[in-house]
Amino acid sequence: MASILAVDDSASIRQMVAFTLRGAGFDVIEATDGQAALEIARKQSVNLVLTDVNMPGMDGISLIRELRKLPAYKFTPLLMLTTESGSDKKAEGKSAGATGWLVKPFNPEQLVATIRKVIN
Repeated sequence: MASILAVDDSASIRQMVAFTLRGAGFDVIEATDGQAALEIARKQSVNLVLTDVNMPGMDGISLIRELRKLPAYKFTPLLMLTTESGSDKKAEGKSAGATGWLVKPFNPEQLVATIRKVIN
């Protein structure tokens, strides 16, 4: 079973993401911000990270930059799930090392399909 680190400062979004992904058979670990996610990622490896952009403390783009510095996460899929849809933010995410970009509100089937596609 693939494990996914879901990072969002919104408890309701984390709950919806976790519910959707657990229902699809994934193991989900939740983090409230980039710093908490980075600490989790340093202790255990996951198959994919799904992160929001705008969070207090460490934002999602900074998290992706930090994860890409870790050997265990050099090739791990790192997806953004955010309300941000501007091309400048997407370009910033891509240059940081983001694998893909999904916009909230998300379609549960599309989220699962995208994750399955990048994990396999």
